[in-house]
Amino acid sequence: MRAVLQDLRYALRQLRNSPGFTVTAILSLALGIGATTAVFSVIYAVLMDPFPYRAPERMIHLRIFDRSGQEAGFGLTAAQFNVLRQSPVIEDAAISDDWRLTVTGHDFPEDIQGVYFSSNAFNYYGVPVALGRGILPSDAQDGKDPQPVAVLGYKFWMKHFGGDPGVLGRTIELVRKPYTIVGVASSRFTWDDGDVYLPIKMTSEGGRTYYANYRLKPGVTRKAADAALQPLLEQFAKETPKNFPVGGFRLAMVGINDYFIQRLGGTLYLLFSGVALLLLIGCGNVSILLLARGTARQHEFAVRSAIGASRRRMIEQLLIESLTLSMTGAALGVMLAYAVLGKIVASLPEYSFPHEAAIHINVPVLCFSVGVAMVTGILFGLWPAMQLSRPEVNQMMQSGSRKVAGSVRGRRTLGALIAGQIALTLLMLAGAGAALEGFVKMSKVPLGYDPHNVMSVGIPVHDGTYKTWATRANFVEQLRAKVAETPGVRMAAISMNATPPSNGFNTHIEILGKPASQEQIIGINYVSEGYFPILKIPMAAGRVWDATENHNAAPVAVINQTLARRYFPAGDAIGHSIKLPDVKDGPPYNLTSPNTTGWLRIVGVIEDKLDDGLNKPVTPEMFVPNSLFMGMYTQLLVRADVPPLTLLSAVRKQVSLVDADQQVIGNVRDLEHWITNEPEWAQGQLISWLFGSFAVLSLALAAVGLYSVVAYSVAQRTNEFGIRMALGAQRTHVLKIVFRATIASVAGGVGGGLVLALALNRVVAHWAEGSSRDPLMLVGVTALLAVVAAVACAIPARRAARIEPMEALRCE
Repeated sequence: MRAVLQDLRYALRQLRNSPGFTVTAILSLALGIGATTAVFSVIYAVLMDPFPYRAPERMIHLRIFDRSGQEAGFGLTAAQFNVLRQSPVIEDAAISDDWRLTVTGHDFPEDIQGVYFSSNAFNYYGVPVALGRGILPSDAQDGKDPQPVAVLGYKFWMKHFGGDPGVLGRTIELVRKPYTIVGVASSRFTWDDGDVYLPIKMTSEGGRTYYANYRLKPGVTRKAADAALQPLLEQFAKETPKNFPVGGFRLAMVGINDYFIQRLGGTLYLLFSGVALLLLIGCGNVSILLLARGTARQHEFAVRSAIGASRRRMIEQLLIESLTLSMTGAALGVMLAYAVLGKIVASLPEYSFPHEAAIHINVPVLCFSVGVAMVTGILFGLWPAMQLSRPEVNQMMQSGSRKVAGSVRGRRTLGALIAGQIALTLLMLAGAGAALEGFVKMSKVPLGYDPHNVMSVGIPVHDGTYKTWATRANFVEQLRAKVAETPGVRMAAISMNATPPSNGFNTHIEILGKPASQEQIIGINYVSEGYFPILKIPMAAGRVWDATENHNAAPVAVINQTLARRYFPAGDAIGHSIKLPDVKDGPPYNLTSPNTTGWLRIVGVIEDKLDDGLNKPVTPEMFVPNSLFMGMYTQLLVRADVPPLTLLSAVRKQVSLVDADQQVIGNVRDLEHWITNEPEWAQGQLISWLFGSFAVLSLALAAVGLYSVVAYSVAQRTNEFGIRMALGAQRTHVLKIVFRATIASVAGGVGGGLVLALALNRVVAHWAEGSSRDPLMLVGVTALLAVVAAVACAIPARRAARIEPMEALRCE
């Protein structure tokens, strides 16, 4: 034990005497461990184990696709749901629906997310409640009004009741109706982001349809379940044709996490590849530093051996030194992992990952990363001792020479490590360059509209209110007019589903005088006439309908240039007529004007704007008066003379003057924030700054590693350089010697990095929206790496060239 403490004190003294080496090695390990652990922790929580539900791998959603391959909506009646859940391939099923509700008792009605469950839902999901009970079968019997009971969401409970366990039995008023609180959901139970969970009324009245979630029986594949349920759904389509797409459909099941894997999976795996490279580069850097430093200490080993130190004793001492270095780097890496994890989670695109996911540091990955770092430190820390702990003492003591790497094998090992580090760094730089290039390109794409000082105010219509087309159309128009009167508001318009950059409902169309085709699919948008001037969308031809036409639900339409070019290549779109066969009246929720099912005359063409995200081509879209179709939700676009969110309170007050119970949706944003919250924008930003940070760190580590090797080489060859200069060698000759020793490793690394960048181009380009084959980008990152490598070599080389011959000859 005494020997261990003695070795530890000696190790600390050695590390303290070499602060540059110590800090660089520790940071190299910490950066690799911290970044790798943080990113994989997100991958594990989001993609591998996101849900707390019972058997989530067997939970599925039913999706149907029409003959053109477009996903189509459908609904099941209560009777059909009960038949479907009895299928031999289905283990269990539960119905869920969501609706915006209000909590009264405040200045304005507070908007909350209400989720309606069938009576077996809490048992289906299999997550115990945090307090009280869930919804029971006695709370919702088929055909009867459900009991007025509510289960609070955990966050809602904490926010409104401060986590008070005495909340059970108290009453909460939702849309003027009292509900008794019977339970609080688990902190990880966030299905549909519900604030309150209520029992649903299962009824066949009024053509009501339901959406259900299903769990397959063990051993049943999705393909087998598709084949088993397809005939059943086809039979349902014959019974209730209005609830299914026209012309046939195909059933396809998807897992509850498939959407998130598709949206975020590639991004996270790309980031993990980046941090894995950073870990490799960091470990490589430590290897280079330890090998170079160990080689520089060969004279020390010779002296210690000469005075009687055993080989085992020297190895033990170096082992303590390596362990001290590795454990310090590992400890710092653990702290860094927690800090990086918080930053990554805050930067993830909204709604791109399950909110049930519990994102925290993944202990197995942390242990693996620490283990890799420890092995690296120990292996390359002991390597010099193994090689040099049995030196030719007489030769070493007499010659006093300290040659770089001690041997040709040592020089080759260091050269290979440097080349590998340079190659990985160039690959990282190419990936970061591609990501940044794609993000900059996306940020500069023309939108086709002006989002500045415009906000979208969501208005959910309460269930059971404004039941006729006329009263609902009048209500929405009153809201628009009242909001337009708000001081500071320049104008207001109705946009039921048309807020860019992702807007519209996909639907089939028929064009008068042309054969119908299932491939004629466009985006349909329901807006008032003020939509176009609010967003400053230029007209390419024709006109927009006026306020009178909007009020009367006139059968008119405005299309974009893409639609005009695709279906009217002769340039004669104005005056033609289009029909929307899929838009149907569905009271009491969807109410249509009689003009909706007829032919709509094209009166104008607008210039193209982004309508399907920020990185996809513009698709055909059509705009019609919002009064043609009145759903249960609409949006008011508000253009202001000031930052629009500062007027939100005044806008809410104006809405309450029209209907005291009408709330404004809780999450109101201006359009510029809508854009930055688009998945492709948020993902591009996340990849750019993380990959850019990793690339900068990799470049710094590579530069330090190269500098260290050259600096140790110069220090060991000081006597040699002195002799050369005493014999007449010029300083430029010394510079050439130093550069020549490393140019092969750097050139090999650059060549290997270019090969890797080109070989992995397809992967990087797909997820980073850029291309690592862009010649200018590749030339740029190669030049940057070359300059950094040259500087890292030039500093110690310049020092070597400035050595005074007499001083160098006396240094031994």
